[in-house]
Amino acid sequence: MENFIIGPMMPWGPVATGIIGLVCAFVLYGLIMKYPAGKGSVVKIGDQIHLGAKVFMITEYKILTPVVIALVIACGLSPLGWYTATAIAVGALSSAIAGFIGMYSATQANVRTATAAENSGQEQALSISFFGGSIMGLCVASMGLVGLGGLYVYFSGAIEDPDKIAKSLEGFGVGASAVALFSRVGGGIFTKSADVGADLVGKIEAGIPEDDPRNPGVIADNVGDNVGDIAGMGSDIFESYCGAMIASMAIAASYGNTDLMFLPLWLAASGLFCSLLGILIVRTQVSKSPAVALRFGTFFSPIIFLIFAGLSIHYSPNIEIEVFYSVLTGAVGGIMIGLITEYYTGGDTEDSPVGKIAKSGETGPATVMITGLSVGMQSVVLPLFVIAAIIGISTYFSDLYGVGIAAVGMLATVGITMAIDAYGPVADNAGGIAEMSGMKPEVREITDSLDELGNTTAAIGKGFAIGAAALAALAIIAAYMIATGLESLSLNDPRVLMGMFIGGTIPFLVSSITMTAVGDAAFEMIEEIRRQFREIPGLLEGKAEPDNAKCVDIATKAALNKMLLPGAIAIGSPVVVGFALGPVHLGGMLAGALLGCVLMALMMANAGGAWDNAKKFVEKGNFGGKGTDTHSATVVGDTVGDPFKDTSGPAMNILINVMAIVSLVIAPLL
Repeated sequence: MENFIIGPMMPWGPVATGIIGLVCAFVLYGLIMKYPAGKGSVVKIGDQIHLGAKVFMITEYKILTPVVIALVIACGLSPLGWYTATAIAVGALSSAIAGFIGMYSATQANVRTATAAENSGQEQALSISFFGGSIMGLCVASMGLVGLGGLYVYFSGAIEDPDKIAKSLEGFGVGASAVALFSRVGGGIFTKSADVGADLVGKIEAGIPEDDPRNPGVIADNVGDNVGDIAGMGSDIFESYCGAMIASMAIAASYGNTDLMFLPLWLAASGLFCSLLGILIVRTQVSKSPAVALRFGTFFSPIIFLIFAGLSIHYSPNIEIEVFYSVLTGAVGGIMIGLITEYYTGGDTEDSPVGKIAKSGETGPATVMITGLSVGMQSVVLPLFVIAAIIGISTYFSDLYGVGIAAVGMLATVGITMAIDAYGPVADNAGGIAEMSGMKPEVREITDSLDELGNTTAAIGKGFAIGAAALAALAIIAAYMIATGLESLSLNDPRVLMGMFIGGTIPFLVSSITMTAVGDAAFEMIEEIRRQFREIPGLLEGKAEPDNAKCVDIATKAALNKMLLPGAIAIGSPVVVGFALGPVHLGGMLAGALLGCVLMALMMANAGGAWDNAKKFVEKGNFGGKGTDTHSATVVGDTVGDPFKDTSGPAMNILINVMAIVSLVIAPLL
């Protein structure tokens, strides 16, 4: 029985598994396309959203391509060599493909979800929207295995030294992280500038409903859901997923254990199969209870994965069983962080954090802001305790390798996790299409119920993404310490303290830049929407059509112009500090940035999610319902929370991983 589990998987097993995952994704896409897209205005609106999202992402990738080419050439001409340069190119391409396919599928699923809700009811609408999200999840996991697994096989044949193989693979993380940063930041600026502008002018000033076809910013808002919350989120998870595997492989290479090097890829392959099972289970259970089905899928896949992982490690002669305990710690910790996030952002009673924020709206927007910020700050405590526990337990069993493999354990079932997260924006888009096309009110009730469920799953996904990013970054930093020969970072060393203070400022700087970008773009969007309401005769009366393309263009230009500076800071700061001050200063900077990023990410994501759901809590009829001063106050909170949870907060996840992976790659040069 020795090596029975892992043996057959070597060396092409993970790549083959990834190909199977891609085939399943295309099968799901075929199933989605068999459903009717509707007719008339439904098709027109769906085409506008699809075209806007496609044009944005193609333009984004055109801007990003020279950056990646420059990184590849610079790396190839440096002592790092062309193997690392090749990995950068493959990593960037893999992330871009996953994001584009996810966006493309989602924009086909949203219009069909709306049509299904009108013609067939909730069950079929949920199935289509879930399939749309599942394609994103499967593409993230599959492209990671195909890209990283393929490079591992190629480098293993071309390079004898395991340490050199690991160093070459680190380039994959740089490429993936670069695409993730630009996609998440650019998509976040796009979606929130449109969302804020549409809400402030439409809902507050004009007093028209959300997703009203008279509002010129609504199409741009729906486009943003696809490029930010689906493609951007997918790239975010992708770089953490691959970063965790790369860090684990780098640490294992320092031990000289090739089985430990291969284990992350095998665990990820096992996790993909378990995700496929979870997707199948959710699909078969949606008719009974959508909420129960999604929750069951969330827990079923990790449990099956842990069984596979335990058997794999047990029958591997060169891997101690203690490694499994680290994997178990990461998987359980990820679920715990998700559940804590759900508590703070998904409550539906007056005594819940969300209910308390909603109630505070009775005394105006100021108290909504105060209560929401307090909830966001409090929500940081328990997840940080969980992350600390994961670090302590995983390293107890498996030393530094334990942190990396714990992150792999948390992210192995990313296929189902991402599927459940991406389903929400698809359902949200379907509701917007239903409203804009004038479908009967019963249709909007169905899509709203799906959207409400999606808000909860999205909140859990954000918490999970933050925890995963923190562990992945910590693992990469551990690999950096090994690569530079740093045994520890002592607080008695002024070089470490200097670095920590420098690193601690970067999350605040990037948050400020991204928040300002949303504010500036929203201002331009607001002026344009006001102009159209003022200058287009009969627009507010529903007798004329808005110029939707103009608002999409404003959001696109703002996002693409403003995403470059955060990217330059993330990639450039480790290079400047590393070469100008040295590896010790850089280690301190990574430590300071890691803590700052995790704290900021949790606070902003959870505060934003709580504000959003507080508004929806009032809209259900609580505390007076829609049209009241309480509702207006919660709308203000939601408007402020939007860039918190969908732009600046998520940017923190990627920021620390980009800084860490760049530091790891340049470590041999310091």
